[in-house]
Amino acid sequence: MPQTSISPREALDDVPRQRRPRHIAIIMDGNGRWAQRRGLPRIEGHRRGVASVRAATEECARLGIEQLTLYCLSSENWKRPQHELDLLMQLLEQYLIEERTTLINENIRLSVIGRREGLPGSVLDEMDKTIELSSVHTGMKLCLAINYGGRGEVVDAVRAIADDVRRGRLSPDDVDEDTISEHLYTAGMCDPDLLIRTAGEMRVSNFLLWQISYAELWVTEHCWPEFREADLYAAIRDFAARDRRFGGLKPLA
Repeated sequence: MPQTSISPREALDDVPRQRRPRHIAIIMDGNGRWAQRRGLPRIEGHRRGVASVRAATEECARLGIEQLTLYCLSSENWKRPQHELDLLMQLLEQYLIEERTTLINENIRLSVIGRREGLPGSVLDEMDKTIELSSVHTGMKLCLAINYGGRGEVVDAVRAIADDVRRGRLSPDDVDEDTISEHLYTAGMCDPDLLIRTAGEMRVSNFLLWQISYAELWVTEHCWPEFREADLYAAIRDFAARDRRFGGLKPLA
């Protein structure tokens, strides 16, 4: 029987809730490669990737995951050909409109991290509308990283902290890890427990560099358009089996 036909309850029935990740972050990689292997335009891979976004979002919500963060567009992706970027912006705008029904039905609250500069006004308008529409929802938090870069996020946090010091609102001696976390785009969010990467790449690609310090990494050879519920179940099951010591040692028996 194909794994995709297994219900969430059956697939993870033996995995205790306390062993599952609270926050899953995903680097969605391989859309272009998936398309090129099939003789299709790269943008077709991005279109097919939207279905994987929908499947992962709905399944995480049903499984009771507290937060899902998806790496949609990096600050480095602006180096791609202009026609591909234009199509990506169209897809993003379309997604923000069409997925409102999913957010409502699944009680999902949307947020976005990254720099707004450079994004088309129409995308920003639909983004803000969707965030506002879902702001009353109390279920899973869905965070989209758009025009995002981990180093840029740290730079922005340092600038904000420096400004607080300059204005006398903060003493340099009081700056600690909590101070930095509170000035990141992700302020108020819990750090990811599990970082999933598709397409077999073994790097974090400037994604949530501060926040993933103790995240468990899980990599699949499947490209993002191929990612489905069975892959999500496998990642959660593998996460649950790991011994997370956070730099410490397990007590000797």
